[in-house]
Amino acid sequence: MSGGGGQLSIGIRSGSYGSLDKQFQNGASPIQPSGTGRKPSKMLKEKEKERLFLWICKFAGRKKVGMLFLCLISAAVFIWVLYVGKGEDSQDGNTVQSINVNDSVSMSNSPPEISAAKAMGLTTNLALSPPPPDYFLGYHLPIGHPCNSFTLPPPPADKKRTGPRPCPVCYLPVEEAIALMPALPSPSPVLKNLTYIYEENLSRDGEFGGSDFGGYPTLKQRNDSFDIRESMSVHCGFIRGIKPGHNTGFDIDEADLHEMEQCDGVVVASAIFGNFDEINDPKNVSDHSRMTVCFLMFVDEVTEKYLRSSRKLAINKKVGLWRIIVARNLPYMDARRSGKIPKLLLHRMIPNARYSIWLDGKLELVVDPYQILERFLWRKNATFAISKHYRRFDVFVEAEANKAAGKYDNASIDSQIEFYKKEGLTPYTEAKLPLISDVPEGCVIVREHVPISNLFTCLWFNEVDRFTSRDQISFSTVRDKMLSRVDFHLNMFLDCERRNFVVQKYHRDLLLRLAPPVAVARLPPSSPPPPLPVLETPPEKVVTTTMRKGPGRRGRDRKSGSKRHRKVVAGSRDPEAS
Repeated sequence: MSGGGGQLSIGIRSGSYGSLDKQFQNGASPIQPSGTGRKPSKMLKEKEKERLFLWICKFAGRKKVGMLFLCLISAAVFIWVLYVGKGEDSQDGNTVQSINVNDSVSMSNSPPEISAAKAMGLTTNLALSPPPPDYFLGYHLPIGHPCNSFTLPPPPADKKRTGPRPCPVCYLPVEEAIALMPALPSPSPVLKNLTYIYEENLSRDGEFGGSDFGGYPTLKQRNDSFDIRESMSVHCGFIRGIKPGHNTGFDIDEADLHEMEQCDGVVVASAIFGNFDEINDPKNVSDHSRMTVCFLMFVDEVTEKYLRSSRKLAINKKVGLWRIIVARNLPYMDARRSGKIPKLLLHRMIPNARYSIWLDGKLELVVDPYQILERFLWRKNATFAISKHYRRFDVFVEAEANKAAGKYDNASIDSQIEFYKKEGLTPYTEAKLPLISDVPEGCVIVREHVPISNLFTCLWFNEVDRFTSRDQISFSTVRDKMLSRVDFHLNMFLDCERRNFVVQKYHRDLLLRLAPPVAVARLPPSSPPPPLPVLETPPEKVVTTTMRKGPGRRGRDRKSGSKRHRKVVAGSRDPEAS
């Protein structure tokens, strides 16, 4: 029983040998040793092969028969090669390069491995689509779109108008522009994390220009700030405060700071200091922009006083679309230099904004903000856009023009240019193409608030804080230093295109000077004198504004601007000349 049990156990484990009962009945062992007991059919096949071989040898000696056999053998070999080669080609055609799944599992396209992968719960779609991008990578308008074939027409042949003028721009309809607003931010090359230096107790060791507001960065700190890395911490104004606008200089009321923090989309910003300009309400603004865009006008206390006395400032702190933001404790005596703070450091004061359009106080916006962003940023896949100067494209020429117009102290301009020359600044040539100019018309800036563009405006502000307030002189130095290290997507467009979406106005004091005199009719002696006309501005304010020599002529700036004003009144047709 024990032996039978052992044989039964062997039979069950060796199922390939068939039924055990039939094998025992035929007297055969269930397992045949290797090398013994060949099957009869196999022996017969070997004998047939031997007979065929002897028959071939018997007739192979004959000449004709031998040639016939040789041809048959050659044909058989040829057919066999074709058959085998075709099989290998078909197998090679069925193989596909391996596909990486989740960067950890590598799978080929053979059926067994696909089955195994399915058993493991892995998907094996041969046409795996790439993962969605984490950044906005631009777009192209459809083929045949009118804006793709749009070209600038030749300037009108009007010899009387030799100055700058607007030119046509192909905007999309407002609804299409709004629909194309990117859902994701643009990539920031190399730089991913940008933080700002905070110093409660300022150290002036190794000082290389600057101010309390800017923090007196040393020359080494300046040079290190152009070495773009993944994480950086740089000087960027508001040095003495944890929160910009709160005990930092350029202080803003808490209610206004809270309102600015709510701006998480598009911001249009401007500034008027020293009551230097009239407020121009934007035109042609869509209902969607009125509801979603923040229109912020920064003013100082002098301008606020004028707005209240003239009853232009409403209870809700608005003048038209503009919300008025009053800045107190200005860090500079020069109003023009103070104006560079919201112009270049807007990303610090409005931390949640995605896009911004900066306008100088003398400009009037006449195109919807979304159309401007689509045309100059999104369609160009750029994060920073600024127009070139309408006449000058060389920094050295721009510096001489500033000196001739008395826009700043000549010695300070010369010192700044000499420093840039030692760093390698050269006159503009065609070798810099595709960069079309070294001199911007900086009264309009369109940008996306991503780390790389924020760094650019921080470093640009540091140059304005360190040297002269004429930002056109320092622009190309900062731009070229950054472009030598990263592919910074900057769009420098034509000045006539800028003049298409903004209208330039005269400064307020020039408007008063250019106003026609009031005609006084002569009356009979017995008639009482007519009542005095009601002025929009108090008489003392008119006298002060007319006689003042400009808001930005203190400190390092020149103290007289009358020569420049006389030139404008006498014959200049371009309000930018002021």
